[in-house]
Amino acid sequence: MQTDALRRRLFLARTGQYLALTAASPYWVLGQAPSKSPFTLGVASGDPEPEGMVLWTRLAPDPLAGGGMPRERVEVEWRVAEDEKMSRVVSKGRVTATPDLAHAVHVEVRGLKPARWYWYQFKTGAHESRIGRTRTAPVRGRSAEKLKFAFASCQHYETGHFTAYKHMAEEDLDLVVHLGDYIYEGGPTANRPRKHDGPEPVSLESYRNRHSLYKLDPDIQRVHALFPWVVTWDDHEVDHNNANDISQENAPRAEFMEKRANAYQAYYEHMPLRKASMPRGSSLLLYRRVAFGDLAEFSMLDTRQYRSDQPCNDGTRVNCELAAAASQTMLGPEQERWFLDGLAKSHARWNIVGNQVPLAAIDRAAGPEVALSMDKWDGYQVARDRVVQFLHERRVSNPVVITGDVHSSWVVDVKRDWKDQASPVVATEFVGTSITSGGDGTPEPSAAVQAFLPENPQVHFFNAQRGYVRCIVTPERWQSDYRVVPYVSRPDAPVETKPSYVVDIGRAGAQKA
Repeated sequence: MQTDALRRRLFLARTGQYLALTAASPYWVLGQAPSKSPFTLGVASGDPEPEGMVLWTRLAPDPLAGGGMPRERVEVEWRVAEDEKMSRVVSKGRVTATPDLAHAVHVEVRGLKPARWYWYQFKTGAHESRIGRTRTAPVRGRSAEKLKFAFASCQHYETGHFTAYKHMAEEDLDLVVHLGDYIYEGGPTANRPRKHDGPEPVSLESYRNRHSLYKLDPDIQRVHALFPWVVTWDDHEVDHNNANDISQENAPRAEFMEKRANAYQAYYEHMPLRKASMPRGSSLLLYRRVAFGDLAEFSMLDTRQYRSDQPCNDGTRVNCELAAAASQTMLGPEQERWFLDGLAKSHARWNIVGNQVPLAAIDRAAGPEVALSMDKWDGYQVARDRVVQFLHERRVSNPVVITGDVHSSWVVDVKRDWKDQASPVVATEFVGTSITSGGDGTPEPSAAVQAFLPENPQVHFFNAQRGYVRCIVTPERWQSDYRVVPYVSRPDAPVETKPSYVVDIGRAGAQKA
């Protein structure tokens, strides 16, 4: 929770920005559209519902230098059509792009038909954006025969090319789910395939520039333009391994919370999120649900903003007593109640948990000692046990956890009692690798991973190449295809499926297809 002093500091900072804007230009009069195209960052859509979705763009003719827009409000027109030539327009309107949100717009479209494709476009002055494509969800509770989506995470700009997105754009998908680390906050590093635009972001403008750098990539722009996205964050959108109000470097709280407020605002400005997620200082409500008929319901979690500090100084630890303390929370009490209440009330055939860090327990040491990673749910064992026990006792319908963070692919059975391999399987966790983070990667486990994998029979599959996971969900079966590329250090790598795993309805646990 923000202190009164921090609230005042943020209020005065924002008020100062506002007064500067009003003094510099006729803020209450609509300004002119820029002379060159402002749609450099593309278009996007997200959080689909049966009657609509969010449409996003940002006006930024000079995207890596604060955006390059005048300090004025600018009117933006938007249209939604039933065809890709935009000839059969079914909804349209105007929205005002304002400097306080970096001239980003978030249009919440209503009145569309469920379970169908639409096309959309923005215009300001003489400039038109590219045409985007999006899709509405089936009516909640109504029969839906298939959902095809991909999930991804961890796209460090410097460590490789976004080739995985080039291949994702060629998939037949209804949706893309991003599980965090959309940007990385570090400064530039020598001898990498690409370079960050400057030192680690702290100010609002520097976070905006970092998001712009990533959004300028043509492959990610294309995937945003082709499919609706559902997004959540992990740590690098703010600071590596941050936990609630604690930074990696243990910076003074007020200093870190101001950095977090800037990061949160820039994240909102660059994502297709609803106004319900509008940041309030250093807080942003990101956990939410997205349903697809009676077939699937996503519970999108936020495992960074409310968690306890990582126990035992983070890292991989043996015999960390604090990891088993009841005081350790991953979601915070309010989000955990929301999460479990929603699962209890869900009538979906598949309950999908959009999760950032691995949920299933993994022993990361060979031999009799048990080594656990403190940044994962392993560092929050009582909280994890509550969730898993709830899934078991309440017989939640076919829970599947999709996860990012660890720059490698895993297929894992989630046991009711992680300490007992004979314990029943409660859920399946599909962990997806990174888009680029970690560099090219390898198809075979490292020596360290090879040593501890035999200690973990609940693990069905491991791979350390880059890529994404394509999921095909029907009323009777879930299939996850692990799509990998052999390298990211140079562009144009091919893609292959390695391998596919399925989960049958009513039977927890994965099997190789």
